[in-house]
Formats: sequence, C-alpha cells, structure tokens
Amino acid sequence: MAKDAELKEEKKKKRKSEVADVADDVEDDKAAKKAKKEKRKSLAADESGDKKGEFDVPPEAIAPIAVPLADKKLSKKLFKTVKRASKARQLKRGVKEVVKALRKGEKGLLLLASNITPIDVISHLPVLAEETKGIEYCWVLSKEELGAASGTKRATSCVLVCSAPAKKGKDAKAPSAEEIAEWKEGLDECLTEVKALETAPAY
Repeated sequence: MAKDAELKEEKKKKRKSEVADVADDVEDDKAAKKAKKEKRKSLAADESGDKKGEFDVPPEAIAPIAVPLADKKLSKKLFKTVKRASKARQLKRGVKEVVKALRKGEKGLLLLASNITPIDVISHLPVLAEETKGIEYCWVLSKEELGAASGTKRATSCVLVCSAPAKKGKDAKAPSAEEIAEWKEGLDECLTEVKALETAPAY
C-alpha cells in the first residue's frame, strides 16, 4: 500500500511538472509573438512617418495618354479639394458613377489616375469630359492616393468633384454651410489652375 501511495505521489508530481512546462512554453510563445507584433508596428510607424500617404509610381506605370498631368503641388491641392468634396457629399467615385454624372450633364472637375492598368478602362473619359460643357479634367499620378483622398480604403480610378450642390435625399445628411464654402473655394482654385495646364501631348 505504501508503495502504491508513493507511486501515485510521483505520478502526480510528474504531471504537475509537465503541465507547468507546457504552460511555460505557451507563455514564451505568447511573449515572442507579442514582441514580433510590436516590432512590426514600430517598423510600420517609422515607414509611415517618413512617407505619409505618399505612393511611388514608376515612370513606366504612367499612361501615355495622361495629359494634362498635375505636378506634386497641384496634386496636393486637388487631393485636399477631393477630401472636402467627400465631406460635403459632392463626389462621384468610379467609372460607372462618373459616366452616369457626365451623361446627365453635371459640371465640375474630373480627376483620373494615370497608373491604371489596362488604361482602356478609363480612356473614354477624357473624350466624354471634352464633349460635356462645364467639365475640366486632369490626371494625377496615383490611384491609391486618389482613393485615400476620396475617403475609401481601395484605390480609385477616377473621381468627379461636382460644382453644383447635389439634391438632398430624404435620409441624406446635409453638409453644413461651412463645408460647402470650403469645398467651393478649393474647387474654384483648382479649376483655374487646371485650365492653365498645357493640354497638348508631348511626343
């Protein structure tokens, strides 16, 4: 009987030590994973600090029909205007919405991303914009930046900033007078600068 009791005691001790070892291993794994996660976060923060929302577009990715192409300074203004228009709900995103708005005769500023592949997806939009009265168009470098400015997480191929306030729906939240004034001011400024851009393609 005494031997059986001793054996049972030994087995219990062994089990306890094995359970403790397993628990230690699990804790070590958790600590290692946590450290890796923190390291990744810090690296991402460093990268985003260096290049805040900027995307590099290689020259070969820019479409040959992308004329007039906005420079960096004008691009910043354009993206700011797009953000304001998004807040004021005066924005049409994507090819389908933009074409629909152009056919209805809406006026405003059309922004096209120059790094879209295949370019055939949006190649008809400049012609549509030229045929429609009251529409100016301009190309920007990055579809990612255009998407970020227009308030979506995904890249956007084209955006139309409407110059006339949209009709209010029943459940639509109306923009404040301040938001409308900001958006109008930015849009007018951008329209004058875009009109001044050279539209003849360089061969």
